[in-house]
Amino acid sequence: MTDLVQLKAEARAAAFAARKAAFARGQGQAAEILADVLAAHRGKVLAGYMPMRTEIDPLAAMAAHQGPVGVPVILGPGQALKFREWSPGCAMEEGAFKAYIPVEGAWVEPEVVIVPLVAFDARGFRLGYGGGFYDRTLEGLRARRPTIAVGFAFDAQEMPEVPIEDTDQKLDFIVTESGVRAF
Repeated sequence: MTDLVQLKAEARAAAFAARKAAFARGQGQAAEILADVLAAHRGKVLAGYMPMRTEIDPLAAMAAHQGPVGVPVILGPGQALKFREWSPGCAMEEGAFKAYIPVEGAWVEPEVVIVPLVAFDARGFRLGYGGGFYDRTLEGLRARRPTIAVGFAFDAQEMPEVPIEDTDQKLDFIVTESGVRAF
């Protein structure tokens, strides 16, 4: 195992523990703060995510968005994500990694992406689950047009420095239960 792989594994373990404790305390007004950030992007295609386990929940902010909303669909290892249109109450099914996805709907290409994460730092970098899906996706979207990446997390998920690679995509904002930071 390389040093970077080991560093990331250790960082993930600590971050998962911090996120679990934060989740138990509740997310306060985090979704409302996220909705306020997203209001500046009304009319644009938004990608959110269906929260799993102890992830902070963006669904209220996604439902409040005035414009199309999609959720990620994992097509396979090493591929970028695609996004299927979502609306509250639409029929869902279990997809890859047990993430729920709409049963049907148009494919959409987001201009703003709410990014789930395990940890983040003050530089705007995030630590994900290790599959590289969001990094590949953001790189592809940003190659075609400006795309805003909004990390959504608990304050407790911040770490002094996330271990990074050349392929890691930076966040434009991080939204937590205590506010917003721009990078």
